Amino acid sequence: MRVHVVSDVHGNAEALARAGEGADALVVLGDLIDFVDYHEHGNGILGALFGAEQVETFARLRREGTREETVAFSRSLWASLDDPAAAVDEAIREQYAALFGAMTAPTYAIPGNVDAPALWPEFAGPGIHLVDGDVVELGGLRFGFVGGALLPEGVTPRKGAVWRPYLRPAPEFAESVARLKDVDVLCSHIPPAVPELAYDVVARRPEIGSQALLDAIRAEQPRWALFGHVHQPLAARTRAGRTECRNVGHFKQTGRPFVLRW
Repeated sequence: MRVHVVSDVHGNAEALARAGEGADALVVLGDLIDFVDYHEHGNGILGALFGAEQVETFARLRREGTREETVAFSRSLWASLDDPAAAVDEAIREQYAALFGAMTAPTYAIPGNVDAPALWPEFAGPGIHLVDGDVVELGGLRFGFVGGALLPEGVTPRKGAVWRPYLRPAPEFAESVARLKDVDVLCSHIPPAVPELAYDVVARRPEIGSQALLDAIRAEQPRWALFGHVHQPLAARTRAGRTECRNVGHFKQTGRPFVLRW
């Protein structure tokens, strides 16, 4: 059995169309949308709406500015549009039409934090399985899936936000993980709470890993724990007992799937 696994597609529909070549199945671990393109500032939803120069300023503030400066600048951008929610919705739907159209069957997909999972059923065609919170048997192995990322502790989502990422409260995320019993492959968008797996060496900050995932790995000892989210991790892999924990890579940049064989 051969399964190809990708994460952090961020709009790369051309490579996604090739990702399943030679595989029995394709697994997509989220972040389909290219919202802010930090490499090519004119791309992505923000680039299309506001232009490369404004996105460059936003990216610089994310790296070097305070949270208050970044939020203030972001709000000023949205205020410049007549109907920002409609503009974002249209841009997301355009990307999803291309991305879901590029997926080969069978594909098993979960959303990342840069996704709008409520829209997914509109775009998932035959052979595209939306499996967030499910356990699926592939080639005799049980794959468990949990999507999204963690809502930072103490943060309350702002009502009426133009764009709201798929961030889940820690107790809700932990409940979803707990339902994935007796799995051989634990698939998530975010990594377990292991410092070297969660730290991004380019952004120079840790992302939020999941303690619930780490606890499940220690208790269940699946063969593999697969995830993405951290684009430039300090470590792409480590072991937790018998479990191989593996960041499958930043697919938007590499265009190469991680290959799982058994």
